[in-house]
Amino acid sequence: MFEKLKELILQYVEVDPESITMESRFIEDLGFNSYDIMCMLGDAETEFDVEIDEEEIMKCKTVGDLLDYFGGQVNG
Repeated sequence: MFEKLKELILQYVEVDPESITMESRFIEDLGFNSYDIMCMLGDAETEFDVEIDEEEIMKCKTVGDLLDYFGGQVNG
């Protein structure tokens, strides 16, 4: 799941793929803006077959947070 999310991230920002870690913060470390984040999340909903709760997703600040969120949706 991490590799798929990494591929999605790379569609929206130009960063070294090796710099994307579980601790990477979307805005501060990867350079996302709010529009890019919303677009990526839309693609992620399709890719991971999950439904995103807008209030809950706002708590996800890092790549790891987002994977945990998706993992809960996929397994729940």
